[in-house]
Amino acid sequence: MSGASSPFFGLLNNYAEAPAIYLGDYVATRRDLAQASNRAAAFLSSLGLTRGDVIALWLPDGPTWLQFLFGAAHQGILVVPISTRYRRAEALHVIALSRAKAVVAATNFLDVAFAQIVRDIQGEVPTLAHVIEVTDPARFHAGADGLVEAVGRPQDLLCTFSTSGTTGAPKLAVHDQQSCRTHAHIVASAFDIHPGDKTLCALPLYGVLGFVQAIATLAGGGACVLLPVFKAAEAASAIERHEATHVFGSDGLLDAVFNVPAAKLSTLRAGGFADFAGLTDRVMRTAEDRWGLRLVSVYGSSEGFALMAARSPSEPIEARSLPGGRLLSGEMAFRIVELESGTPVQPGATGELQIRGYNVMPGYLNNEAATARSFTSDGWYRTGDFAYAEEDTFVFLSRIGDGLRLRGYLVDPSEIETFLCRHPNVSAAQVVGVRLEGEGDVAVAFVRADRQLGETELLAYCREGIANYKVPRRIVQIDAFPVIDGPNGTKIRKAALREHASQLLSPAPIT
Repeated sequence: MSGASSPFFGLLNNYAEAPAIYLGDYVATRRDLAQASNRAAAFLSSLGLTRGDVIALWLPDGPTWLQFLFGAAHQGILVVPISTRYRRAEALHVIALSRAKAVVAATNFLDVAFAQIVRDIQGEVPTLAHVIEVTDPARFHAGADGLVEAVGRPQDLLCTFSTSGTTGAPKLAVHDQQSCRTHAHIVASAFDIHPGDKTLCALPLYGVLGFVQAIATLAGGGACVLLPVFKAAEAASAIERHEATHVFGSDGLLDAVFNVPAAKLSTLRAGGFADFAGLTDRVMRTAEDRWGLRLVSVYGSSEGFALMAARSPSEPIEARSLPGGRLLSGEMAFRIVELESGTPVQPGATGELQIRGYNVMPGYLNNEAATARSFTSDGWYRTGDFAYAEEDTFVFLSRIGDGLRLRGYLVDPSEIETFLCRHPNVSAAQVVGVRLEGEGDVAVAFVRADRQLGETELLAYCREGIANYKVPRRIVQIDAFPVIDGPNGTKIRKAALREHASQLLSPAPIT
């Protein structure tokens, strides 16, 4: 196969006749994907795109998405994925920020005309010269005939991942070809992905976890079982039909799949997940009790790659459930530092998690100010996460913005949440803070329970079991937590809970 000079394209150089993609009844081998990617490279070259240029992909998961990723790598072109959940304003922001010269867009996906939207905004983006419309993303694009010289190099930027945008418009964390290739092989090794294995790729490729699980599968010689639209029953059916061996996702996604009636998932051998919905214990015990699958908690980010750290399947379930874990490579490092001074804390003490290594982005695309704010003067990336270290592992606690200063004590909300969930009738808990004038942070808890519980009962339970300053001011039972769907799974909307909590603590109006 051609393309050996592009390190990322080289992921396809082995096991040519082995499957690379399953999508429904469609199967493409690694040779098929490499040849289609060569055609995509030739097509991009025919449009005048050269090394260092940028293209955006606004496509559902499928052969075309991977084809243009590898085709761009072949030519040293940066790929900027656009979420299929985005609409006009959000897509315009990403395309303009990235200065894309071309957008590969689906004609229609879930009744949204992506390609037409891109044509409509083309006049607002001076760099955008080409709209490449794809009528069937579930098959390879025709591309162009002929071979072009592979000019992609290790240092060439390969792909971006959008940040959550919770503090403004999303930023684009960028990674180069060599780091993507290196991480793909490291994850494949860590999770024992080998030729003949198959990974259920239920998360979108435009998100960092969906992307990493797919490239790691290909690096290990395995095949990606793609699902352009996630439906739990179809995911369970795909696992059974293709005898999938690996699965990654959020706790909410896996919980939905595992609870499909009569699901037969015994071929699953390994997998990991991130806790976004408070379902860790249930997901892990279901997987182990029904199919002997020892799932592990994992950690990652757009800036430092998904699956940069994980627990070990050999650990007991109590340890495997702790978010964070051991870094997957000696080429990565972490430290925990005190928030105000930036000095390393003692083992076991809480502070900010900072990381460095091949996995850390060189920066945010076309955003030097945000890049500068994200790194320390000695080159460590500030994750913005609270964590503590246990020898060579770390435990993620929460985002720093979610931390509470209760009566002068720094408290991680998960401490209170964990305690509440030990109550025999509480199935899940979320704790947020409200800042009151004259008091500072005040904790408010929201719980889900399998029977109606009195607030007085829960407050008394807390007073008996945790430090007085940690006892929430209010504990409110609700039917469901507010959630939002993101590229890596469904997350609880802490901001909505904070707003609810603020209303609960607001003084009653004077009548």
